[in-house]
Amino acid sequence: MKRAVDPMVDPAEMPGPMIDVCGTGGDGLDLFNVSTTVAFVVAAGGAVVVKHGNRRVTSSCGSADVLEQLGVPIDLPPEQLRESLKRHGLGFLFARQYHPAFRALAEMRQRLAQQNVRTIFNALGPLLNPARPSRQLIGVFDPRLTGIFAEVLRELRHERAWIVHGLGDNEAGIDDISVSGATTVADLADDKITSAILDVSWLGIPRAAVGELQGSDARENAATIDGILSGKISGAKRDMTIVNAAGGFVVAGLARDLKEGIQLAREEIDSGRALEKLRALQNHRAKASP
Repeated sequence: MKRAVDPMVDPAEMPGPMIDVCGTGGDGLDLFNVSTTVAFVVAAGGAVVVKHGNRRVTSSCGSADVLEQLGVPIDLPPEQLRESLKRHGLGFLFARQYHPAFRALAEMRQRLAQQNVRTIFNALGPLLNPARPSRQLIGVFDPRLTGIFAEVLRELRHERAWIVHGLGDNEAGIDDISVSGATTVADLADDKITSAILDVSWLGIPRAAVGELQGSDARENAATIDGILSGKISGAKRDMTIVNAAGGFVVAGLARDLKEGIQLAREEIDSGRALEKLRALQNHRAKASP
């Protein structure tokens, strides 16, 4: 299916080793925009993050919605996107801009999502980043997809990938590394796939209820992202950001393990460097505007 969709992509050639951090959505929990927040932290730590995302479909607020609310450009042409990646180590690819099918099917997908019906596009989205990053941290809504996604990414010759599925305190599935329960991980490295169960409470991260992680509309979620990156918000949402950024650092090759990644994520937030990435993209929009 991916190969059938690929010819529709307007490819953007990006420099250097890159990582995408994203989720399939479809878990029905309506959390704050975890992977979008994580992107700023991972970029601050030295990775080139090319974030591929869309407007809301299965949640109240998609990555494109919250970035737009933050004043971050979501529709840069390839030339300006490459400039953003080179200057800031971070850029956003709007799925509907690069994949016409996503735009054409958006209304139908939203109607199906209201009936709790998932579609193939939930699974395809994370696999269709037109920048072709060789490293990805992907959250999936079903634990059975962890191994399947890892096999697909191996066929696509990815250097490294983590496919994760977390559990909430109510045993509901989360398409992120969880602070509410254990997380299933399929790890693709050196063309080999291994599976493991990890629990970040083993690393000193306190357990949190899923209710503490829930988000709202674009305005509130934008305030949450700004609050986490500026150090004004602590607790469960900060912890959720830190552990998922830690996974991103491992996949990017910037941390040896999750423990080291957690320390790096804390440093990038506490130093203000993650917030600087957000401000840089907000200013990039201003410079790009006529």
